[in-house]
Amino acid sequence: QVQLVESGGGLVQPGGSLRLSCAASENIFSINAMGWYRQAPGKQRELVAAITSDGVTNYADSVKGRFTISKDNAKNTVYLQMNSLKPEDTAVYYCNADLRSNSAQKGYVYWGQGTQVTVSS
Repeated sequence: QVQLVESGGGLVQPGGSLRLSCAASENIFSINAMGWYRQAPGKQRELVAAITSDGVTNYADSVKGRFTISKDNAKNTVYLQMNSLKPEDTAVYYCNADLRSNSAQKGYVYWGQGTQVTVSS
């Protein structure tokens, strides 16, 4: 059973920084892409940033220049460095991975449990 374990959320003041981490469980055959989505109260879940196996990145316009996504292939882990945080960044952040486990014949999309990020003074 593949699991995505997230960490790093919390409360931060406007202008502050946080770093989110998401580690995929063991027994991973390959990872096509990993990313971060967020969902604020009353809003739809939206893509924040994603990174492919080749290292190609994609960002929402609202976070470009402030957030940086990166990965550690050896640890099956993706990170989201969030700088210059704004109150409108407040949301539950979900890790997402398109990967194939050792026991599967093809890849599937998996989600983490979510981690709360609150930007407030």
